[in-house]
Amino acid sequence: MDTQTQHFINLENRYGAQNYKPLDVVLNRGEGIWVWDVEGKKYLDFLSSYSAVNQGHCHPKIMQTMIEQAQKLCLTSRAFRNDQLGVFMRISVI
Repeated sequence: MDTQTQHFINLENRYGAQNYKPLDVVLNRGEGIWVWDVEGKKYLDFLSSYSAVNQGHCHPKIMQTMIEQAQKLCLTSRAFRNDQLGVFMRISVI
């Protein structure tokens, strides 16, 4: 039986780096503390992406800030400087 979950796991196994073994759960949506897999099953996200998403998934204020920034400049190589990195670093240390 080839579920959506198995399809995405097969893609990762075939094309991705095998640096560690993730759980066999394929997430495709998140809201606040909840995430859903491709089969529609709902989970409480206790992992918080190793604390990189501890504010919850798709927080409206963060999403709006991301949209505003993406409309200006999405990403720069570290070979260049940008007007956001130093500000972010300062805020992160405070």
